[in-house]
Amino acid sequence: MQIIKIYYNQSCSICNCEINYYKKKIKNPLFEWVDINDNIKAYIETKKTKDQLMRRMHASVHGHLVVGAKAFLIIWEEINYLRILAKILRNPIVYPIFYIAYEIVALPLYLKSKYLNR
Repeated sequence: MQIIKIYYNQSCSICNCEINYYKKKIKNPLFEWVDINDNIKAYIETKKTKDQLMRRMHASVHGHLVVGAKAFLIIWEEINYLRILAKILRNPIVYPIFYIAYEIVALPLYLKSKYLNR
């Protein structure tokens, strides 16, 4: 089986707190949590710059890079009480709303991390 790599920004306090919560809840050994800060290997594996990785969460699943809101769905599918939410949010009618909400939340976190956490 192939490892699912979750690339996240550990320097973002909110992001890091959330990822630490997921780490406690997900017992699947196939998940690997990768901090993207000063991590040349992450940039090479994803073919993304640090800035691009900081902007949205990324997941590598079976060699394919999944970005943003869809990366959350991959994580939530592994947590019993979030699995139903992931299923609902994957619905083609609901997903665009989830995507927009993710982008609205992710942008200020990215800007804060980029400009205030120096």
